[in-house]
Amino acid sequence: MRLAIQEDMLAGKTTLERFQNAHALGFKGVEVWGSGLTPRVPELAESARHTGLAISAVNHGRQGRLLDPDRAEREKALAEFRRSVVDGVDLGASGVILVPHFAEPTLPDLTPYKSVEQLEYEMLHNHLRTLSDYVYAIGIDLYIEPINHYETHFLNTLADAIKVRRKIKDHPHVKLNADVFHMAMEEQNSLQALRDYAADIGYIHLSDSNRRLPGQGLIDFAAIAAVLKDTSYDGWLALECGNPGQNAEYAHQFMADLPASLDHLRQAGFTI
Repeated sequence: MRLAIQEDMLAGKTTLERFQNAHALGFKGVEVWGSGLTPRVPELAESARHTGLAISAVNHGRQGRLLDPDRAEREKALAEFRRSVVDGVDLGASGVILVPHFAEPTLPDLTPYKSVEQLEYEMLHNHLRTLSDYVYAIGIDLYIEPINHYETHFLNTLADAIKVRRKIKDHPHVKLNADVFHMAMEEQNSLQALRDYAADIGYIHLSDSNRRLPGQGLIDFAAIAAVLKDTSYDGWLALECGNPGQNAEYAHQFMADLPASLDHLRQAGFTI
């Protein structure tokens, strides 16, 4: 297991300074955001080369509306996602993280023909039929991330996301991003879910129950570490805390608290 951190959690006036701080703390990689990424690729690549860190993943974030009823919006969203994929390849990232839909549904309820959820699953399946081949051809993975019901009505648990993966016949380049914060809110048994879907998980986000750093909340990270060891998980772990994508103003506080949090993870059994 290798540990990464999202770039906006790192203090530093420049990209290189942020990467140097990550390296000094012992991280092996940095996760970057897809929005506005393309013009930053050269400096990110150079900062990674200079520090020896990897770009663990590109987080596509809240760009686009893949499940919008308007075709033009869907095409725009697909183009934005493909841009994140290309940037990810240029940066040598392991994959691109995708939350398929945020907030309330935009598709119509066509019951008794099909419910909103049925339409959403079918539309996402049709997108993935082409996107799965695209990421395979270009040489990167796609990580589908379920998130909590306060942020989306669609795909809240690993079991929800598994339906999507099963429908594309468990495509080896389309996997799940398991986020322990969202899992603590949505799964009946987070540890069992990690065991049940271990073969489907390609990436993991870590934060505590209050969205703070590990060790500052109630999640049992020792139990999580034991499950990951038992299931031979060998992918990336990345810290996603605070207000993901909007953490720059809190970066200095993260930097002050990170040494203790990393010690907490090591004592819990994470080999990082």
